[in-house]
Amino acid sequence: MKIVLAAPRGFCAGVNMAVDSLDLTLQHFGAPVYVYHEIVHNQYVVDTFKQKGAVFVDSVEEVPEGSVLMFSAHGVSPEIRAAAAARNLTALDATCPLVTKVHLEAIKYAKRGYTIVLIGHQGHDEVIGTMGEAPEAIVLVEDEQDVQELEVADESKLALLTQTTLSVDDANRIITKLRERFPMIQSPPKGDICYATQNRQDAVKILSDDADVVVVLGSQNSSNSARLRELAADRGKRAFLVDGPGDLKRDDFRDSDTVLITAGASAPESVVQEMIEWLQREFDASVETATVREESVEFPLPKPLRAISVAK
Repeated sequence: MKIVLAAPRGFCAGVNMAVDSLDLTLQHFGAPVYVYHEIVHNQYVVDTFKQKGAVFVDSVEEVPEGSVLMFSAHGVSPEIRAAAAARNLTALDATCPLVTKVHLEAIKYAKRGYTIVLIGHQGHDEVIGTMGEAPEAIVLVEDEQDVQELEVADESKLALLTQTTLSVDDANRIITKLRERFPMIQSPPKGDICYATQNRQDAVKILSDDADVVVVLGSQNSSNSARLRELAADRGKRAFLVDGPGDLKRDDFRDSDTVLITAGASAPESVVQEMIEWLQREFDASVETATVREESVEFPLPKPLRAISVAK
């Protein structure tokens, strides 16, 4: 067996920032620290933080008054921020700056009286937060059929935004349909799909050609991880999305397989290494790294945590 290890893979700058933020908050304030939704969509990361004293909640009302609350990397709506303030919570914001960019775009277009078409997945934490910025102005579109059924009052005041973790190909197909139906639709000068999502998808596209199997490390509720598995499956590969080697059986592989391993933007490198070690034990696999693109993006800690970090 041959393992091809995709690069880039795993943690993006936004996830690194969010994970570092929660780690520092726990060190500084002590447990418990409450987190609104999962800090990132990865079961291993969430379980690790639970062991350290993080408490993940789905409602601000679950957080005792006066406690410390962190907003996850996916962002939250103004309604959630107001609820946190009303409970006198020390709120720390680990929203990915690329998600914040989409929020600011939504606010800008809404103030100018535009109808905003948001391409994304119903119920995803990021989509809920973005739509909360201007619920009266935003319409969610999930696929090309939604575009066909879309009705707007003024086609001259229409803008499109996207969830940051979508399939680039799927999003482009929907955008093409939108531009065909609404030629005057506007969009930000720079697209919303994040660099890490695009890079990991490009790596799978390029490297899967020579692979028999593609293993994506990531959790089932991770949008960007799910897109990587779908992308590999669409290219005719046996494709798995797993939290770790415990989710796989030896029979899922053949001794002669070339296995491409990658990881979603919220999956830690430790689970990648566990996957490699398991395949090496079971199949005496060799490993090589294939780098499609270098990444050097870093995001600073949220302002309140920067001061704590410097003092530390």
